[in-house]
Amino acid sequence: MNVDKLLEQAKQACQTRGARFTHAREQVFKLLAKHQGAVGAYDLLDELKAIDASAKPATIYRALDFLGKQGFVHKIESINAFVMCHHFSECNHPVQLLICDSCGHVEEIQSNNLDLALRSMADASGFSISHQIVEAHGQCQTCC
Repeated sequence: MNVDKLLEQAKQACQTRGARFTHAREQVFKLLAKHQGAVGAYDLLDELKAIDASAKPATIYRALDFLGKQGFVHKIESINAFVMCHHFSECNHPVQLLICDSCGHVEEIQSNNLDLALRSMADASGFSISHQIVEAHGQCQTCC
């Protein structure tokens, strides 16, 4: 998807939610949106420093935290990286990621069956799920 179109959608979502989409957050959003796959915070910091020499790690982490809370990005815990969500109008949707250990490609999938099965098992255990990210590692079609 086009970075400018994603940016407009993000701005509109923030306006609707009453969230401040600051210049720093916008810069980090655009940098992340240009990546095809996952990217680490310090890689983003290096890119941001090319635009804003005064950028610090806190700048990136605060922006990523905001973007994550808005549902614009997902944190991939197992590889400590971030990936753009291209359908962030549903900011609380269950997240399922396929992560290629060979090339690093990350694909977000939506399986209502997996979500229902997990919620059903959680309910049976008396557990209430507030947020869900399922990470599956393996090899993508290109690397097999």
